[in-house]
Amino acid sequence: MSEENRPPPRGTLVVDTSRGDRDRERVGEFRGAAGPYWMLRPAKGGPEWEVLPEHVRPATPAESLAARTARENARSRGEVA
Repeated sequence: MSEENRPPPRGTLVVDTSRGDRDRERVGEFRGAAGPYWMLRPAKGGPEWEVLPEHVRPATPAESLAARTARENARSRGEVA
């Protein structure tokens, strides 16, 4: 397995680029691997989705901050635990 396709630690925030449009990229929390796919979950909770590792990049500090802020805002509204 190449270094770039090695799974990150569980809980790491990453970005799914599979949609091919920078405006539609999704930040997700790495949850694990299932066969050739990586399982990601929205940072503020919700159902997991699968993505091929070649369509994942590390989240930038700004993307990580925005995702964590969105999660805390959702938590304060009672939308997530």
